[in-house]
Amino acid sequence: MIRVFMLLFALGLVVSCQTKSEYDLVKERELASGKVVEDLFLDIKFGMGRKEFFGTCWEHNKNGVLVNGDHYLQIQYIPKLASGKSVQMNFYPDFENDKLFFMPMEFGYTQWFPGNEELSNENLTIDVVDLMESWYGEGFFEVANKDKSISAMVKIDGNRLIRVFKKNINTVRVEILDLRVKDITEMIKKVEDAS
Repeated sequence: MIRVFMLLFALGLVVSCQTKSEYDLVKERELASGKVVEDLFLDIKFGMGRKEFFGTCWEHNKNGVLVNGDHYLQIQYIPKLASGKSVQMNFYPDFENDKLFFMPMEFGYTQWFPGNEELSNENLTIDVVDLMESWYGEGFFEVANKDKSISAMVKIDGNRLIRVFKKNINTVRVEILDLRVKDITEMIKKVEDAS
């Protein structure tokens, strides 16, 4: 009986001592802080109902800030980049119980063409991370798989997770998630299931 107890105790100690990633540590710290961040951009916030979201977008549309895009993320915005390059951003949120909780955005240089190194996906990623830092502050860090073949730049403020990654040869995707509603693993699984 004592041997079984000692074995279980040792196993529990090994499991509890496994090193956590920087991402896990930051996420735990931020969620434990109790800090609630709802601001996204252009007066759009977590927790908005569909009607309020569409009303806000309609006001921006009347002022020429937002337009209907020809992208599956239907709303288009042209943000200003510090680099001066022209980029378009397409977005459209997900709602749960009529409350906005997830905002996917996709960025692409408007003058991109294959072979133009100045408009490469690497430069686009740098420009998008710089834009996100101008909107949400510094503190992005890299999260990658073991062989670094897949990586993302991440920032967590309280409940707000921001993830920036290369989607394809000419697109960078940003996902902003309210961690009070779902974890990013649930959202990744949702995308994989839809594919």
